[in-house]
Amino acid sequence: MEYSQRLSNVSVLGAAGKMGSGILLLMAHELYSLSHQAENSKLNFRLNAIDISEEGLKGIMKYVEKLSLKTAQRKPDNIRQFFGTDMPEEEMVQAYVEGVMALIHPTTELSAAYSSTLIFEAASENKDLKIKLLSEIDKNSTVDPWFFTNTSSIPISYIDEKAGLEGRILGYHFYNPPAVQRLVELITTGSTLPGLKETAEKLAERIRKIIVPSNDIAGFIGNGHFMRDALYGISEVKKLQKEMSFVNAVFAINTVSQKFLIRPMGIFQLCDYVGLDVVQFIMKVMDPYIENESLHSDLLDEMVAAGVKGGQNPDGSQKNGFLRYEEGRITGVYDLESGTYADAQSVKTETGKYLGALPTNYKPWKEIVKDPDKEKLLKEIFSGMKNMNTRGTDLAIAYGKNSREIGLKLVKDGVAQNEGDVNKVLFTGFFHAYGPVNTYFG
Repeated sequence: MEYSQRLSNVSVLGAAGKMGSGILLLMAHELYSLSHQAENSKLNFRLNAIDISEEGLKGIMKYVEKLSLKTAQRKPDNIRQFFGTDMPEEEMVQAYVEGVMALIHPTTELSAAYSSTLIFEAASENKDLKIKLLSEIDKNSTVDPWFFTNTSSIPISYIDEKAGLEGRILGYHFYNPPAVQRLVELITTGSTLPGLKETAEKLAERIRKIIVPSNDIAGFIGNGHFMRDALYGISEVKKLQKEMSFVNAVFAINTVSQKFLIRPMGIFQLCDYVGLDVVQFIMKVMDPYIENESLHSDLLDEMVAAGVKGGQNPDGSQKNGFLRYEEGRITGVYDLESGTYADAQSVKTETGKYLGALPTNYKPWKEIVKDPDKEKLLKEIFSGMKNMNTRGTDLAIAYGKNSREIGLKLVKDGVAQNEGDVNKVLFTGFFHAYGPVNTYFG
């Protein structure tokens, strides 16, 4: 079956979720493009948006319509190819949006996927649920469907075996939000049919994604690094509690991992963004498959048990977790003992004195990532830190060294094929200014 035929009938499971909605948008635009190729004139393209929530599906249809309109209005020349030169721009944009939306069929019925030749699974990170959905589709399918699962942690071989898919599945892990993030982790197994990988690579090229291959080991590269990086930050909080309060320790380590390490977010802000319950769950999924280390945090257990979970609201705004947020700004730090948020400004003042100053040649992440001399600047900044011997710089250097060890271990354990792939995931998936495997910290 050729690429266009394989994509002529596509289903997205979990289409109303954060990841599913982005995948649905990308696939709607790709199917529309394919439907206008002359060689595909005899194919009837269909995109099933499947979710258990009718309200969620209504919202996602509005989301796809809104984003499709923005895309067409922002880059009308990109869609001109579908309509010719004579159609007025406003009319052309409207026709494009209507055409994209006509491809999508929202439904709460899983049976809609029974005739699909390609199925994107973006259900919650629950192996039993994923296996149940995929096996049910496969048993009732009228074709031999291929499955692209968006799992970020569950081994593909496990899903393949339990769902009885006989190699017709691979991991296609988009990063959030899929419509914006360019990274896709591609995970295959020894049983994956060759055609799946070829189709996955062609799709990535057409929708302008960067593929990084990961071997089929729980957590893959992205979460393999992120989960261990988070656990290290949590362990540093415990150490600092010998010198300061829990609130100050959390803020201090968040500051070190963001400002001192020149990252877009501190480690606890990143955990909040993903969702503390999600981080906790991913660790639970990964832990049974990882030998000689424990991927578990009592602190995360306490936070989630207290109802402090982070995550995002439907409009994309940040929910409170380790930190409190108001209009995107950090305004508080959660105190486990009192169950309230301490004022961030007073905590910042106290921890600032403890951590000490940043190097005089320091530049924040936003400036560093845009600078053509980024590599030179980073070397100079981190070299300066090594000579300062403040608590902040000492903690940052130790954090950077540990991050490097995590990256090297991912290669040693066969998760990543090489150090460059580890760095590429952190560059493109987490927007770091530099990869964890480097020589900055000695």
